[in-house]
Amino acid sequence: MVVKDDDGLGVLLSVRTIAVFGMSKDPSKYGYKVGAYLKGHGYRIVPVNPAAEEILGEKSYPSLLDIPEEIQREMELIDIFRPSQDIPLIVKQAIELKRKHGKLRGVWMQLGIVNETAAALAEKAWLDAVMDRCLMIEHKRLRSPTSGTN
Repeated sequence: MVVKDDDGLGVLLSVRTIAVFGMSKDPSKYGYKVGAYLKGHGYRIVPVNPAAEEILGEKSYPSLLDIPEEIQREMELIDIFRPSQDIPLIVKQAIELKRKHGKLRGVWMQLGIVNETAAALAEKAWLDAVMDRCLMIEHKRLRSPTSGTN
C-alpha cells in the first residue's frame, strides 16, 4: 500500500537493514547525507551505486540483484535516490527480492520522487511504498526525543 500516515511510516522506520539505491559518494549530496544519518542511527546500510566500490566503509553494489544473497535476505527497505522514470525497474528488482527472501517490507522514494506505476507494482507484490518523503526527515520527526520514540 502507499504509506502516508505516521503509523505506517513508523512501521517502516522500525526496520534494521536498508539498501540505499543511488547512494552518492559526494558528502554534499543528500544521497550521501541520508545514508550517513541512517548508519549513525544504528541502521545497517547497503549502498547501491554502480560507480562506487565503497561508501561510508560499506561495499557498494551496482544493483539490488548484485547484492550477495546473505545480505539480500536481511534487507527490509529500499531507500531510493533516482529519478522518477527509473523507479519501476528498481521496484521490479525489489519485488524479485521479496519473492526470493520474503523479508523486504517496502520501497521509499525520496523527496521529489513520485511514480504511481511503480507504487502500484509494489502494492501488488505486498510491498509498502512511500513517495516524495525524506527518510531522514521522517526519522527525525517520528523518532526524536520529543516524539516519545527512538
